[in-house]
Amino acid sequence: MSERGNVSVLVAAAVVLGGLLCVGFARLEGAATAKARAETAADAAALSAASALGDGESPAAAMQAAQLTAAQNGARLVTCRCTGADAVVTVAVDAAQARARATVSSPPFG
Repeated sequence: MSERGNVSVLVAAAVVLGGLLCVGFARLEGAATAKARAETAADAAALSAASALGDGESPAAAMQAAQLTAAQNGARLVTCRCTGADAVVTVAVDAAQARARATVSSPPFG
């Protein structure tokens, strides 16, 4: 095999390796983005549910508020537990899941 042939094989291997690395990094970035979106949606859904509880609405109404807010943030509500002054939700975006909790508190001067 000539030197030119040896270099061609090395260049081809380097190109393939570079392509595989790019695909791997793209998948990692996609997973990180989905996790961040899930965390944001979970926070918003928990706050929405807690707000509904604070307004005197039923736990079922609070769950509907959380479900709507999760959907508006591109997520799917997986679980929602609204008891007393606490709202705990889990949402999913693609394969990523996130959990958040919000608690209703009385105003400091009210």
